[in-house]
Amino acid sequence: FKPTQLLQNALKARRHFGCNAQEKLRRVLVVSKLTRLEFEKIREEQLSDECLEQKIRDRGTDYDAIKYYHHLHKDVEQKVVRSFQQRGIEVQVVNRITIHRDALQWADLIVPIGGDGTFLLAAGRASPFFLANGKKTPVVGFNSDPRRSEGRLMLPKQYSVQVDEAIRRIIAKDFRWMHRSRIRTTLVGAATTERPSPMDLHEFHTQPVEHKEVMSTAPNGKSRILPYLALNEVFIGEMLSARVSHLHLRIDNSEVITKTKSSGLCVSTGTGSTSWLTSMNRLSTNNVKDLLEIVRKRTATGALDTIDPESVSQEYNDNLVFAPDDPRLCYSIREQICVGVWPNPKGLESRGFAKEMFVKSRCLVIDGSIAYNFNDGARALLEVYPEDSLLTIDMED
Repeated sequence: FKPTQLLQNALKARRHFGCNAQEKLRRVLVVSKLTRLEFEKIREEQLSDECLEQKIRDRGTDYDAIKYYHHLHKDVEQKVVRSFQQRGIEVQVVNRITIHRDALQWADLIVPIGGDGTFLLAAGRASPFFLANGKKTPVVGFNSDPRRSEGRLMLPKQYSVQVDEAIRRIIAKDFRWMHRSRIRTTLVGAATTERPSPMDLHEFHTQPVEHKEVMSTAPNGKSRILPYLALNEVFIGEMLSARVSHLHLRIDNSEVITKTKSSGLCVSTGTGSTSWLTSMNRLSTNNVKDLLEIVRKRTATGALDTIDPESVSQEYNDNLVFAPDDPRLCYSIREQICVGVWPNPKGLESRGFAKEMFVKSRCLVIDGSIAYNFNDGARALLEVYPEDSLLTIDMED
């Protein structure tokens, strides 16, 4: 099985920029991180710069740091915009608040500048359910603060400095195409005809979420395909972390519906496996040491003396990560209650792979940003389709 080949075959007829040697890059949409300073100016638009500075300082907030990181980000943004324009390419710049469908449909390439959160924003808005024109626009990001941001979804960190070289390679197509699987979420059930509005959970968001839904007929009733595709993960459970999450789960073709209580369910892609999935399942060196002490009591003296706990934990954690183009879902139930009658029936593992999942709960959150509440009677169907994958590039040498 070769996930990359499967995706390439499914998308071959739908790519535009990069589809063949004759197609050139002409229009770039830069999706800029909304900095804290920009957000403060929007929120306090009636204040002068001097009054805003004083108000921020009076809160006890480090205004100098806010200003420094704003200019750090803007310097990278200006370099990227200037470098594209110097090569005769038209550029538009939007941010979390001003991004809109017409700009996304206009672009040949979407370039988020910021960190992984900005990349997820751009990728989410570049969903084919938003664009609705069959266009599959590549997304390529620059990390504007590589010293503080890991930026796993962005280009390698050296290109935050070597901007001209990165853009030269993009235009020359000196890279490898990469397809990242994404999760499609469909709300299924009679109650899905009622449409609660999505909520943007980002702390700097001040505008209504642009929204479009696809209605379709499902064998078991009406269904709503949500327009946002999850690049990292879908979280399902209570929005308030202190509350217990009640979940009804059906995995793949199983006829068994398992009822369980936990701190929520995380369903991840291969891209997301480097992030939350690994964080919630990783083993520390101390965990391994504790396990070895238990095993040591049951084995011959000295049998485990050559085992290095640190290398065991590293190998275990590395094995949690899987390929970004893998079509499988990896689910992880956080802190599943496994006492008394829970789970019901017994036997559900807290982590595993699936091709599809049916889940009934209270709320779902896509990529830590867009939240939907469940209506009574509604269930979420999570699947991966090759045509939903995100097209990006790989410049790792």
